[in-house]
Amino acid sequence: MKLLSYFFFYSYIGLVLLAGFWGAFVGAGFDQQWILNLDINTLAETTQANVLTQYRFLRAMELGYGLFAIVFRKEIFSVKKFNILFLIIMLAGVLARLVSLIFDGSPSWIFYFFMIYEAIGVLIIYVYTKKRIKRQEVI
Repeated sequence: MKLLSYFFFYSYIGLVLLAGFWGAFVGAGFDQQWILNLDINTLAETTQANVLTQYRFLRAMELGYGLFAIVFRKEIFSVKKFNILFLIIMLAGVLARLVSLIFDGSPSWIFYFFMIYEAIGVLIIYVYTKKRIKRQEVI
């Protein structure tokens, strides 16, 4: 279980770091076309700027989450506060994808893949750390 837990942690966080950095600082416009199938050149100039600035902001937040996870990786696997925070953030992403399925409709296959992968990761990391972390009160 330890190996599987670390595999999901590092593969997930590695992608979060890569996608966060790429989307925030390098390829926001490219992502719109490739991931979202959105040609931003068809949008009004202000709308285009709004979409890109919000996308870059969200990707920067993703990068920050990834940096938090790398810096505090030992604590995530050993201290209840860090573990719960990490798992809540990861689970929030899964739940947001589920809400989107209900209210926004069916996305492309890649978003299903990530939702399932993230949900499995949350479950495996939770099960592994539940046994490992002494369950002290979260302050």
